[in-house]
Amino acid sequence: MTKYVYAFSEGDKDQKDLLGGKGANLAEMTNLGLPVPPGFTITTEACRAYLGQGEVPETLDVEMTAAIRNVENMMGKRLGDPADPLLMSVRSGAKFSMPGMMETVLNIGLNDNSVQGLEEQSGNARFAWDSYRRLIQMFGKTVMDIDGDLFANALHGLQARKGYTGDLEMTTADLQELVVEYKEIVKRETGVDFPQDPRSQLDLAVEAVFRSWNTDRARLYRRRERIPNSLGTAVNCQTMVFGNMGAGSGTGVCFTRDPSTGHSGVYGDYLENAQGEDVVAGIRNTLSLADLEKLDKNSYDELLRIMDKLQTHYRDMCDIEFTIQQGKLWMLQTRVGKRTAAAAFRIAEQLVQERLITRDEAVTRVTGEQLTSLLFPQFDKKAEKTQLSKGMPASPGAAVGEIVLNNEQAVARTAEGVQVILVRSETNPDDLEGMVAASGVLTARGGKTSHAAVVARGMGRCCVVGADDLLIDEAAGTVYVKSQDRTLHAGDVIAIDGTTGEIFAGAVAVTDSPVMTYISKGLDAGLAAAEDADTQELVQAVHQILTHADSKRDLVVRANADNPEDAALARSFGAEGIGLCRTEHMFLGDRRKLIEQVILAKDEAEQETAFKALVPLQEGDFIGIFAAMDGHSVTVRLIDPPLHEFLPDLTELSVKLAVKEARGETVTAAERDLLAAVKANHEQNPMLGLRGVRLGLKLPGLIKLQVRAIANAYVALRQQGKDPRPEIMVPLIGSVREMQVVRDLASQIIAEVAAEAGIEINIPIGNMIELPRAAVTAEDIAHESDFFSFGTNDLTQTGWGFSRDDVESSFFNEYFDLSVFGTSPFESIDTHGVGALVQIGAEKGRSTKPGLKLGVCGEHGGDPASIHFFAEIGLDYVSCSPYRVPVARLEAGRAAIANESELALARSGGDRATTA
Repeated sequence: MTKYVYAFSEGDKDQKDLLGGKGANLAEMTNLGLPVPPGFTITTEACRAYLGQGEVPETLDVEMTAAIRNVENMMGKRLGDPADPLLMSVRSGAKFSMPGMMETVLNIGLNDNSVQGLEEQSGNARFAWDSYRRLIQMFGKTVMDIDGDLFANALHGLQARKGYTGDLEMTTADLQELVVEYKEIVKRETGVDFPQDPRSQLDLAVEAVFRSWNTDRARLYRRRERIPNSLGTAVNCQTMVFGNMGAGSGTGVCFTRDPSTGHSGVYGDYLENAQGEDVVAGIRNTLSLADLEKLDKNSYDELLRIMDKLQTHYRDMCDIEFTIQQGKLWMLQTRVGKRTAAAAFRIAEQLVQERLITRDEAVTRVTGEQLTSLLFPQFDKKAEKTQLSKGMPASPGAAVGEIVLNNEQAVARTAEGVQVILVRSETNPDDLEGMVAASGVLTARGGKTSHAAVVARGMGRCCVVGADDLLIDEAAGTVYVKSQDRTLHAGDVIAIDGTTGEIFAGAVAVTDSPVMTYISKGLDAGLAAAEDADTQELVQAVHQILTHADSKRDLVVRANADNPEDAALARSFGAEGIGLCRTEHMFLGDRRKLIEQVILAKDEAEQETAFKALVPLQEGDFIGIFAAMDGHSVTVRLIDPPLHEFLPDLTELSVKLAVKEARGETVTAAERDLLAAVKANHEQNPMLGLRGVRLGLKLPGLIKLQVRAIANAYVALRQQGKDPRPEIMVPLIGSVREMQVVRDLASQIIAEVAAEAGIEINIPIGNMIELPRAAVTAEDIAHESDFFSFGTNDLTQTGWGFSRDDVESSFFNEYFDLSVFGTSPFESIDTHGVGALVQIGAEKGRSTKPGLKLGVCGEHGGDPASIHFFAEIGLDYVSCSPYRVPVARLEAGRAAIANESELALARSGGDRATTA
């Protein structure tokens, strides 16, 4: 029988797949002897069963009963007892942290009778009725699907009538009045009364958390973070402890290091007389932990001891939620905290220096996505700017954009190509869509642990919070800056600095970040570009980690570059060659007429004239690229696109000539010949037609001219004392015979040029694997090929039968919603399908030639998850766009370290982990 319920004492931090991150860490804290309110975790297996069957597994009820009784015995109270009630919270907790995406219900067990018992036992009537109104509000919204604004409007309406400025001014009588009004809302909106049975409340809340796994915002978050939809969430049922019991009580969130900078110290937010959701929601600005020290020194000191213990135990920055109930500290949650990209690198390096982790581990603690965000431009310190206001820096970066005040505006303006900044009083989980669309987030309320701050940090979004100088009126479409008596409107451009918290009017000029300067110009230049010691520390951390990743990686990192400028840029970023030099753009512009001449030629002599004219032009292209990559391999792909791309559009040309005839103008013989050629070369599906090797075999002069230009450029540079290393790559091979014909032709041309120059020319000739047939017959093709380069973009198109230009906008959203896949297969390699083709091609190719060089030249070569897969199956190199080279270097190092760890685990007899 499947076990669905685990007491906190039964688990540990390594059971995140089963217990979710929150449940696993609650278990770990319990086992460490920390003050954790008792409770139990319902497993992710139970959630998956519920979602699959549409009902709770039959045995779950029985297991929950036993677990509840166990908690009741530990606490000496009964759930919902009218005289002395045990109250519980119900919280979601997936394997991967999804802040604010799923549901929570507090104060389960309160009803019209037990609220009286809570009032009597606590001696605090206001606290009891405040807890009851919170339960009805959260339960109504989360479990009964009532519009949350109805409760919020009732709350704010009462406060407005009484002239209150916040929650704390409400009296017991006010809260009792709200309870009545809330219950009326429940009855009116659902047709049933608010449930009074405590066990029913608990059961319904658990089901609501299960359902919340599939809310729109949760699915959107998972899609962005590449979290599989199939995981499900665990549910944590825990004894309530109360931060809203008046003086001496409160709730907070803290970090063992600053999540924005990575610096050691005491960082966090605290709210007196509040429950945990108040901190995260950012509904009122918080106190600092330094303020807590003044309010409750004993709890503060105990909290610091626990923070130090957890950081040492987890060997990482921890994010901690706590409650103080009448002077007693309780730990509600811990997890490895989300952090900014800069903090991630600083923390990893600091932990190495503190000897808490190894340098290998430091490389695994950062990601390519985090490195990417450090390469983004930042505000130019010397630029003219007008400061509007200042808030709390929550997530670093520089963001410029139009003010938008809700999701709809953010999505609409972004779809029109406009950069936007989402400006809100505070954000909540429903704002995720707008946060994803925006370049930055600005809130008037909240602290470093508010929803906006936590989610923005996790997404790498620039964010400023707690700018209480701003008064935001969404209905009016305005943002009023109180200190300047100035009103801004939706559509006005502002700039926010997530490092300083500054808010500027209008656009502000940007410049390269110091990390980008380091990547492109070296350590000394990066340190010189850093404006302060903190930034120098960051540059040093990036240098240490990236250098170590380079020393560990097995994969060579090349770049996709088609001109000398991109080649030089890629080399400055650390590229060790070019894995894909596309040649099709070399036939555009003025040269396009020469291709037209080839197509329109009446005999081979006319064609040959055009080809000869193209050779020196191509030779010049290759000299520049080979020189920029002197001493490194440059893989030149022979012309790949369909012939029609070098001809006018059929419809446009037909209309043009028809209009000329209708006007009585003369249509020349050349124009008629051109139209005939366009019609003759028109294809219904050109991407699967006359392109790649097929085009070269139909017009062998194209192959001859390109190979001759490559060989001539090789000779010219060798004569200059340089070390050119070109490789010729044949696209769209599906048969060994195709490869054999092209190889013989290319070898003949190379031999001719070598004889003319009187030097030996050794140019490898290989092919792309971009068709499934090429992958499954690779052992044959390898006989005629010196290397394989997997063109994973086309291999994905042909493997799935997708036309990339058409499918992403037409039905991919439905495929995400239906969990056909969680990430676009064009974005990250489909390891089970397309990846299997790559692995088959690699294994079959090396079965013929054990030393066959294998690489990837699709954009998957710059995708972190894909790089880990390519490293695992033993490819030699990846190639990506120049700006992704630093990311590929880092991820290749991380992959090598992960593979080493897996080998060590396998040798020790452990289970092999799944590679990212």
